Amino acid sequence: MTSPTPAPTSVTASATAGQRVPSVGLAQGSALYIAAVLGTGILVLPALAAAAAGPGSILAVLALIVLSVPLAGTFAALASRHPDAGGVATFVRLALGPTAARMAGYWFFFGVSVGTPVVALLGAEYLVAVLGAPGWIAFVVAPVLLVPPFVSNLFGLRFSGRAQLVLSGLLVAVVVGVVVVAAPAGEASNLDPFLPNGWAGVGVAVSLFVWAFAGWEAVTHIAGEFRRPRRTIPLATAIAIVVVGACYLGLQVVTVTVLGDRAGDTAVPLLDLVERTAPAWGRVAVASIAGIVALGVLNAYLAAFAKLGASLGRDRDLPRWFGRGAEAGGVPRRALGLVAVLVAAYYTAMVLTGGMLTPFILIHTSSMVAVYALGVVAALRLLPRFGVGWWLAAVSVVLVAGLVVLAGANLLVPVALAVVAVLVTLVRHARHARCRRSKLSSDQSR
Repeated sequence: MTSPTPAPTSVTASATAGQRVPSVGLAQGSALYIAAVLGTGILVLPALAAAAAGPGSILAVLALIVLSVPLAGTFAALASRHPDAGGVATFVRLALGPTAARMAGYWFFFGVSVGTPVVALLGAEYLVAVLGAPGWIAFVVAPVLLVPPFVSNLFGLRFSGRAQLVLSGLLVAVVVGVVVVAAPAGEASNLDPFLPNGWAGVGVAVSLFVWAFAGWEAVTHIAGEFRRPRRTIPLATAIAIVVVGACYLGLQVVTVTVLGDRAGDTAVPLLDLVERTAPAWGRVAVASIAGIVALGVLNAYLAAFAKLGASLGRDRDLPRWFGRGAEAGGVPRRALGLVAVLVAAYYTAMVLTGGMLTPFILIHTSSMVAVYALGVVAALRLLPRFGVGWWLAAVSVVLVAGLVVLAGANLLVPVALAVVAVLVTLVRHARHARCRRSKLSSDQSR
């Protein structure tokens, strides 16, 4: 294993060289975490889990809340100690060297970003279904949903972070409102039988909710924008765990008790949920949830992709021209432009395949698992041995190993990107060798 090596550009130096100051406080940081983790899964997963496990799906949510603590805590500990635009790539660089760091960076930038148009299309499809419009309109609405997050990130996190605070606040308020309004319509009889499909059904529900509680690594790329990261990042992470867990748990309980075994029979389960108790404003509430979720997730992830792209340029894993804005407080507009090109290409491919989401989702999730794998291994080397963060990382290694096994053949794209990262290293070594030989030959000729 490669001995730890310092990142080529320290975050301290970046902050000193830049003219701007980190601007993200606890409220905005919590909002970014909530958006990155809560995700579009809130639109469909409670119903899918209820269909798989019945009332036992409530246990699945509780299990995932507990299981998300080690992973969230690991990345919070890393980000608070090494706040840099490279995020997981920076942690991996410090622990495992530049080639492994390039792999992690490419996985997130080129692989996880495949999910960006998926989020937009999912949100658009839900909006179209709720409003009763023809299905093809979703392909028109999806690009429209992408515009506001790109525009807000052009002004940096000082602006997009405030927008995120509003979006996350609205989302939580509407979700709480839906739970409160729907709860009185619940029937205790829907809790019996509690395990209609046995523990196997609960296992299926857990696997569904794994993706609902993913996203903790995304905010590491903007950790350098946090004021007092050692204090703010762990607190923001803890707040996000509580809020996200409460939202999913509340929705799962009312989904099971109100819809019962009919939960999985509709493409818009949230609409069925609220129309039973609030038909007058149900469609407006559900449409607003779909729109806010999509905008919030896109806003948070685009900020992460742009910052990572700038750090890859800074570290010469992308053309150096993209490196502007990697410093704390900087606005990575060039990298954001590259993200826009990638997203446009991915969305075009999605349209050409007729809106098939599954292949794109699998690339997104398998790339995320690959990032997690290197991230938690790096944590074991970087965090103080046998401290709280180290033990969280040790538990996370076991959990992520299980995710790697589940990913299986879907890891083909991350493997291909890893090969590219290794080829870049080989090319650089060859160039350096030629330069050394040329210099030696020049010296001898003198």
